[in-house]
Amino acid sequence: MEMVDFPDPRTFEYSEWIRVGNYLYPMDGVVHFGGELNILNLQNAYKKGIFPWYTPGIPLPWHCPDPRAIIEFADLHIPRSLEKARRSGVFSFTIDKDFEAVIKACSKMKRPDQPGTWITDEFIHAYHQLHNIGMAHSVETWDSKGNLVGGLYGVDADGVFCGESMFYTAPNASKLALLFLIDHLRSRGVTWLDAQVMTPHMEALGAKEIDREEFLDKLRETQESNLNLF
Repeated sequence: MEMVDFPDPRTFEYSEWIRVGNYLYPMDGVVHFGGELNILNLQNAYKKGIFPWYTPGIPLPWHCPDPRAIIEFADLHIPRSLEKARRSGVFSFTIDKDFEAVIKACSKMKRPDQPGTWITDEFIHAYHQLHNIGMAHSVETWDSKGNLVGGLYGVDADGVFCGESMFYTAPNASKLALLFLIDHLRSRGVTWLDAQVMTPHMEALGAKEIDREEFLDKLRETQESNLNLF
């Protein structure tokens, strides 16, 4: 199994662009290109605050973006309509009941800011392996008929939950899955999660951006707390 020797994101000399053939791609925040998408590389990457993000036409980029989006639970903002939907009890939620279904549904979710999915078959296989060893986790949202209508998945980076992707086929199903996850993490003593990059959805819930060094300090401090998330 090929192992990547990931650099320290604090001292790595970042480049804003990478040339592939005759084209320049914006790549600020990438610490490494290529390498196998295997369990060892994923474990090592997440523990250092690095995550892979497939980009067509170039070797696999491994990112540590600056700024970094996080959700501090103390700053969580729940819109009135979402709180009403949560109190309605229309959905039920589980953790790790059907990881494979969640990640496959996330891979098929159409996103207006992306021409296609970065969750390739290779990613699905690799993260399913991470799930099998207890490092990747899913939250499922079910309707009253037992249909999977939303959810999310992410990675436990030694006590820090790193959110990867969400999906929904019913209104608010993914947002409520996230609130369910936050309630669960709070019960374990957790105070924040890594949202990686800012999206309008995360911003509406109170996410904020912090610089890379602050994020890495926060990551290390939380990892040293030895929290058991699941």
